[in-house]
Order: sequence, then structure tokens, then C-alpha cells
Amino acid sequence: MAVKIGIIGLPNIGKSTLFNAITNSEIEAENYPFATIEPNIGVVEIIDERVKFLAKIYNSKKIIYNQMQFVDIAGLVKGASNGEGLGNKFLNNIREVDAIIHVVRMFEGSDIIHVSGNIDPVRDIKIINLELILSDIEQIDKFLLKNKKRMPTFEKEKLIFMKLLKERLSQERKLNEFEYSENEIEIINNFKFLTMKPTIYLANVSEEESSDPKTNLYFNTFKNFVENRKEDFVVVSAQIEYEISKLEGNDQKIFLKELNLKESGLNIVAKKAFYTLGLSTYLTSGPEETHAWTFNQGMTAPQAAGIIHTDFEIGFIKAEIFTFDNIKKYKSKQILKDNGLIRLEGKDYLIKDGDVCHFRFNV
Repeated sequence: MAVKIGIIGLPNIGKSTLFNAITNSEIEAENYPFATIEPNIGVVEIIDERVKFLAKIYNSKKIIYNQMQFVDIAGLVKGASNGEGLGNKFLNNIREVDAIIHVVRMFEGSDIIHVSGNIDPVRDIKIINLELILSDIEQIDKFLLKNKKRMPTFEKEKLIFMKLLKERLSQERKLNEFEYSENEIEIINNFKFLTMKPTIYLANVSEEESSDPKTNLYFNTFKNFVENRKEDFVVVSAQIEYEISKLEGNDQKIFLKELNLKESGLNIVAKKAFYTLGLSTYLTSGPEETHAWTFNQGMTAPQAAGIIHTDFEIGFIKAEIFTFDNIKKYKSKQILKDNGLIRLEGKDYLIKDGDVCHFRFNV
């Protein structure tokens, strides 16, 4: 399953440059608001060194990585929830994604217009978040108007809960700042609230600041603001990521080393997106192919098997499992067998990140 990530932010903060870097494409990245109108979509492979390693061990003919779908959504502006800048159309695009990368401009540059006239990351975050909040309030108001008189008595608690959500939003707080019971989550899942979307803030800094973001004038204020809301962030130079995307193999590694970067910012973004969404990866490998499979943390072995094919879940018998760390250490499945490091797990086993699985089933 390809995870769908929406890239949002004000106009002219580096979203399209970042999208070009992620997808290795060449969409318009102009120095004026609303250069992006329709959302640009790109599907990218999440390169996983574990997959490469297993493919060598098994001499696999084919490699299949996890995938992510990135959606470059046009820049939002103050008043978007009221239609400013064609805002309602752009807000609807956000409803369809699994998570949000909220790009925040933290680099100076008189040659690149800032819609608000100056750099202020916290102000910019608040502008976008307020538009998401107002859009969610509007959705709740429509629901209340439609249902408050005709909803059956036994569902009145739902109305009360929706009013509580509106009250929280009216305090300019996002809905994902709160904890909910299972019943409340079930109600929430019937809507596509924008402020429930898992969010990763991406601080777009200058090339010089990418290896040491603390040198950025706005970094500490930005960091404190995001962490106080218990949300996650990464610091990236979209321009550097674009330059990295144009290099291949060893040239990328050399370039990163020159910049004192351990890995590309986009790899970090992908990892954080998986973590934020509660996703992990298990692996299958053999002579035909080595395959990375995305699964929801907490899945049982039969449920994880069902990701490959529903028959695997229906007819599940056992899962033969060993860890990637062990195969990396011993480099031989036979050695794992000899050392009792291959397990047979049943229907209650919870699949873990890095498990290498062979499912036994009968239909």
C-alpha cells in the first residue's frame, strides 16, 4: 500500500522544490504565489538498505521497495477557508492524504517573495493551522445543522461529542492535540478532519545551515513551538535535496559527506512519516524477488500475510520468521537454522519491523 503524503505550506516557501527533489521531477517552482494550481502527484520508492542486502543473500532477480505517494498541494494563504486563493479547493486536496508535511520557510532571500513580507516561522504555521481549524469547524457546523433535530435519541451523545470538538477547535487547537476513546475515534473516522492528520513540520533552511540548523536565527523559536505541541519536525534544505536528487550512487554519498550530512533529509522525512503513521516494514525474500511490505504496527501474522494476498490470511497456518539483524550478522539462512534463530509463529504473533517472513498457508 502506497502511503499518501500531502506537502502544504504558504506560497513561495520551497514546496515545489522539495517535491521535485523527492520525485526527481521538474514541476514549476516559480517566484510568485499559486504557481501550483492542480496538485502534482509523484510516487517514489523508499530505498531500504535491508532490501538490497537480502537481495544479495538470496540472489533475487527483482527488488520491490515500499512506496510513498507525495502530493504537492498549492500554497495556502490567510482566508483559504473562506475561499481566498482558491483555498477551499486546496483544502479538499488535503482531506485525501494520510499525513501532512507542513513546509515552513526559514531561509532569508530578497529574491524570493514572502507573501507576508518577512520570515516568521511560527506566524506562518499559525496561519496555515488556523485555516485547517476553520475548515474543520465549518464541517462540524454543517453536520450539526443537518442532524441536531432529526438524530435519534440514542445517538445524542454523538452530537454532544461533535460540539466538544467544535469547542476545542474554537480555542485554536488542532484535534490531534487531544486523546480519544475508541468510540470517539470511531466517530472521528467518519469525517476527514484536517487537524486530525498526522503532521511533520519541515523547516526549510539555507544550504549553509542544513548541517547545523542551530545557526539559523529562527530555529529555537520554531523548535520550541512545535515540541510544545508534541509534534515532530525535520530540518532540511530543499535546494540541497534537489541537488542530491540529481546525483547517483557514490556521487550522492560524496556530496553528503562534503556537507557533513549522514543521510539525505528525504530519507529522514520518509522514516518519520512511517513512524508518525504507525507503520513498519516486514520483508520477504527468495530467488525470484525481495520485497518490502508496509504494515500497521500491531498487526498479527495472518493480517500481515493478508497484505500479500487475502488467501494468505484466510488459509494461514504458520509464519517462518527470522530477524533482519540476524541474517545480516550470519549472512546465511542455514547458519540461522543451525543456531535456532528461525522461529515458527502462530496466529497471535505480532509482526515486528525488520521481520523476514515466509508464510505457510493452505486454501
